[in-house]
Amino acid sequence: MDIKSFSKRESMIKLREMLELFYENKNDESAVPMAKYMKNKFPFLGIKTPERKDLSKDFLKERKKDKEVDWELIFLLFELPEREFQYLAISYMDTVKNLFTIKDMDNIEKVIKTKSWWDSVDSINHIVGYICLKHNKVREKYVNKWVYSDNIWLKRVSILFQLKYKEKTDTEFLAKAILNNSETNEFFVDKAIGWALREYSKTNKKWVREFIDNHRLSNLSIREGSKYIGD
Repeated sequence: MDIKSFSKRESMIKLREMLELFYENKNDESAVPMAKYMKNKFPFLGIKTPERKDLSKDFLKERKKDKEVDWELIFLLFELPEREFQYLAISYMDTVKNLFTIKDMDNIEKVIKTKSWWDSVDSINHIVGYICLKHNKVREKYVNKWVYSDNIWLKRVSILFQLKYKEKTDTEFLAKAILNNSETNEFFVDKAIGWALREYSKTNKKWVREFIDNHRLSNLSIREGSKYIGD
């Protein structure tokens, strides 16, 4: 057995142990309200966030040594029914975010569109934002396309990927993403617009105030975006 095959075998053994650990710690009593909170879109094992992070800590620490993104692992975890496995996949993505390049963006787009809901999409959004700062071409080749997508979750990421950019925010791109999606009548898009404006108002209240005053936005977007700009 060559070194690469041995390494792959060892990784699969550790993954199987990780999955078994999750199943061993499932909590049916907690699973019910957790699923209800997500509108019963996904089944849950009932492992709450602090416990899930503790259970996966050693696994993710080991995976931090990866030399390339393990997309087989990510897609496998997204195929499993329980939502905690998608959270584990996203935690892995965050762990190896320095490895992502423009070549990974088709797969990232696929993951955003798989079992989509705000919990997974907003966590991946943070990773997209990181990648865009590191690789300039990603924004123009991918995120710009998402602005005009028919998929509301890709739209949401195109609006929110700059959420933590502060002074680095490209307001021209932000305005384009908002204005091209301000009349979708989609709750999660309108909410994203308000969230993006609210967050950027912590850096530039004047820009946000003038943007809201000069453009037609939904009541939800205005209400959310205006929280910190005052009168």
